[in-house]
Formats: sequence, C-alpha cells, structure tokens
Amino acid sequence: MVGMMGVGKTAVGKALACMLDVPFLDSDAEIERAANMAIAEIFARDGEAFFRDKESQVISRLLDARVKGVLSTGGGAFLAEANRRMISQRGISVCLEADLPLLWNRVRHKDSRPLLRTDNPYETLAKLYEARAPIYALADLKLRARADCSINETAQRVLDALRKRPDVLEEVT
Repeated sequence: MVGMMGVGKTAVGKALACMLDVPFLDSDAEIERAANMAIAEIFARDGEAFFRDKESQVISRLLDARVKGVLSTGGGAFLAEANRRMISQRGISVCLEADLPLLWNRVRHKDSRPLLRTDNPYETLAKLYEARAPIYALADLKLRARADCSINETAQRVLDALRKRPDVLEEVT
C-alpha cells in the first residue's frame, strides 16, 4: 500500500490483510520498533535522508519475508525509484489516492507527521501532494479513497481490483 499520508494505507491495509488472511506489515511501525523511537524523533535526531535509507532497508527486509502479506509503506517511501522497483518486482504497488481536502481533514489534528511541522502545514501538505501525485501515479494499481466509504468498503474495493490480477493474487475464498 502506497500513497499520501492520511490516505488510509494502514487502516485499509489491515482490513485487506484480514480479508486475505495474511499478515499485515507496516514499514513505519517496523522502523519505530527497530529504532525504539517515533518516526518524528528519528527525523529530528537523524534527518530525513537517514530515515529514508533505513526505510528502504526495512521495506526490502519485509518484502523478502517467506510469508507474503500486505505491506503499508510510509507516504514518502514510494518516491525512491529503488523502492518502487523493489515493490513491483516482489509484489504489487497499490496506491490509495485521495483529494487534498480529505487528506487535510485526516491529518490536520495529528502531531505525528514530521513533514507537516511547519508554519503552514496545509500549504506544506498541498506542495507534497502536487509533487508526489505524478510519482504515485506510477503504482501498479490505483484506487481512489472516498470519504463516504468505510475502511472495510475501501479494502473490499482493493481486493476486487487485485482479483483482476491473477499474476499477483492466488485464489481467495
């Protein structure tokens, strides 16, 4: 699962993993566990470049796992060409897309987004959105998240799209 912060990658990924009866993996959670600190603390202490390097290492390790599952990546992970290639070679990238107002509504009250710790977080989010949209468009599958769809409904829509890809998804009961 790839896409902007606040689009629902973790929530939808968990629901999808449950539907598929496979493990759910979250690269940000794995990074936090390994570092024994929050993503925001890693950004503050070591910087974004350090974090992105560790993020790529963790994604590679999770994709190499013997047991396949649903992996949710951080919002910036898919920006790196090496990560995009790695994800598509070892699985399938599913991008959840959403309009800027929906994303803003979901992230504006959260202090856990280090990239939004600016004087004008909405403007920062808008700039990230504009810069990242063309890269997210490179995902193998794209699905628009909607405010009127529940997490489970969105996960079902992802599952329906995956069922059209027999090269990726084996028979699901």
